[in-house]
Amino acid sequence: MAEAGAPRHDPIPIGDMAKPPFARLPEPGRMFARRAERFRFLARDPDLKPYLLFLADICGAQHGIQDGLPAAPLPAAEAIARARSHGMPPLDRSRFASEPVFDATLARFLAAAATVAMPEPAAAALQELRHAEPAGQALMMRAVLDDAVPVEAMAAHLFVAAALQVHFARTAARLDAAGLVPVGDGACPVCGGPPVSSLVVGWQGAHGTRFCACALCGTLWNYVRVKCTLCGSTKGISYREVEGGAGIVKAETCDICRGYVKILHQHKDPALDPVADDVASLGLDLLLRETGLRRGAANPFLLGY
Repeated sequence: MAEAGAPRHDPIPIGDMAKPPFARLPEPGRMFARRAERFRFLARDPDLKPYLLFLADICGAQHGIQDGLPAAPLPAAEAIARARSHGMPPLDRSRFASEPVFDATLARFLAAAATVAMPEPAAAALQELRHAEPAGQALMMRAVLDDAVPVEAMAAHLFVAAALQVHFARTAARLDAAGLVPVGDGACPVCGGPPVSSLVVGWQGAHGTRFCACALCGTLWNYVRVKCTLCGSTKGISYREVEGGAGIVKAETCDICRGYVKILHQHKDPALDPVADDVASLGLDLLLRETGLRRGAANPFLLGY
């Protein structure tokens, strides 16, 4: 296997910098369908092909269950205003409790997932989850939101995480992006969750700027480049990629916290997806694991890494 290149510092195209919006809310009606397409494209990799095709179908199910779902409820306006004034996320994942719209989303998704081709252990986990008591499903939901998934039950929790992505994306999409404020380094301004990766975008008016992508709700938020997305340090930042890589998927590493999160150069390839390309670049994670660096990103499709 190729080795990760030596640490390097990437130049920033200062002349292209603009004043970007602080946040861009997800578009759940398009996001999961596009992600499914990206997974299918990335499945050209023979080593990961079966898993990437499975995830393409999972994302297709995430997209397909949305028609006819009731509107995701928002917190009261007073609660949203209070969260803003205290620098807190309006859809705080740490406080989320199951409610009817999520229950309907989970039930629909599990039914749709049952039609997806998958290995027998995953199918068995899905079947057990579909017949679990509501209290048991709620415990799994809490484990996903608390980033405390037990290793022996990762398959079942993947399905719960996928349903949570749909629910939080649909809820986040109803917020006012202009009302969002920073809530801390490495924290989504909508739900408080960690990033799955970050993107250097090529959007008009924001070319060359960097956005973190939430692993849960799909919100993108602007974050300074050459700054650790985990601890906020601007010292000891370097970039690594698989030797011979195309320079579009790299790991931004931090000497201070010894962690890393991938940075995707979407301005070079607009098709890059923060979730799908994170999974497809698993080889980079495996190489960096040998260096002792800690993966700081969250990806429900890479539970255990």
